[in-house]
Amino acid sequence: MPALVDIRRRIRSVKNTQQITKAMKMVSAAKLRRAQDAIFMARPYARKMMEVLASLAARAQQGAHPLLEQREGERVLLVLITADKGLCGGFNANIIRAAVRFLEDRRREGVELELLGKKGRDFFRRRQYRVRSERVGVFQALRFAVAQDLAHELVDAYVERETDQVFLIYNEFKSVIQQRVVVERLLPIERIALQPHEPAQDYIYEPSPEKIFGELLPKHVEVQVWRALLESAAAERAWRPWTPPPATPGR
Repeated sequence: MPALVDIRRRIRSVKNTQQITKAMKMVSAAKLRRAQDAIFMARPYARKMMEVLASLAARAQQGAHPLLEQREGERVLLVLITADKGLCGGFNANIIRAAVRFLEDRRREGVELELLGKKGRDFFRRRQYRVRSERVGVFQALRFAVAQDLAHELVDAYVERETDQVFLIYNEFKSVIQQRVVVERLLPIERIALQPHEPAQDYIYEPSPEKIFGELLPKHVEVQVWRALLESAAAERAWRPWTPPPATPGR
């Protein structure tokens, strides 16, 4: 039978662990709230920019800008966004599983990987896949400059015809208890199909279509990459086991 002093020491140890866990939950809740606010503010701008540019692109002439050019080639650049750390449930496993399916569905030789996050980097480093570049530690201090640098690299690769399509794979934040793996094409920029009643004529541009597309389309890529990074950051924070669950109605 343990001595009384051992029992008291054990009680103190459990209480200290409870205090540490409580502090971790408070910090995690604050970080989750900031991540949620950031993505909720970014979504409307990104969505509206996508709608406007898709409408413009539908009416623009072929060759109006290289980022609108549809190609028949099979060279694909896949941007995979994972976390730098574990202990976040199925966050990394779901993303990596989706990426592997993506690679299996296409010709493996024609796909290059752009890896963001240590977990994705470690997984594909041990396997025979073509890795174009890798970035780790970006979520420790996530800034818009990170999205700008990555977007410029992707735009240059597409304009220089190093790739024919660019895809993003990331976790979309839905709620604290729900996230969704998203696979979406970033480049070329999609042209929406006009409805039968919509006019097919083009807009009047000032100063010129080339100037407007040259300014807006790279900015659009930056915004969409930034949105994907924010979605991933919020989803990762929600996956953490010490994130407080949503409040139950009536309590």
